[in-house]
Amino acid sequence: QAQLVESGGGLVQPGGSLRLTCAASGLAFSTYAMGWFRQAPGKGREGVSGSSATSYGQTNYAPSVRGRFTISRDNAKNMVYLQMNNLNPEDTGVYYCAGEILGRGGLESKSYDYWGRGTQVTVSS
Repeated sequence: QAQLVESGGGLVQPGGSLRLTCAASGLAFSTYAMGWFRQAPGKGREGVSGSSATSYGQTNYAPSVRGRFTISRDNAKNMVYLQMNNLNPEDTGVYYCAGEILGRGGLESKSYDYWGRGTQVTVSS
């Protein structure tokens, strides 16, 4: 019974930072890729960042967040993080944590098998 639970969202001013956390249970965490996706109202889910299964050692970022966001994972704790710096209003949305059995850690949502319920991030002055 896989479960992913996001936390760390909130309201932040432009230029500010947030760190999102995803706690995973019920899956072989180190063999899964973990990803972060976001969805603004009326929009589809956008791939933000992915971290491959540990044996592959790859990370991926959407061009819009590269250089501002950093994904990391702690396999001993079954946790994945998204550090978000220099936030702008276009980063606003519900952020979802996802797990991928295949283990590639790409940015295509249809490749992922398990999803959290999301956490709201609002960037506004």
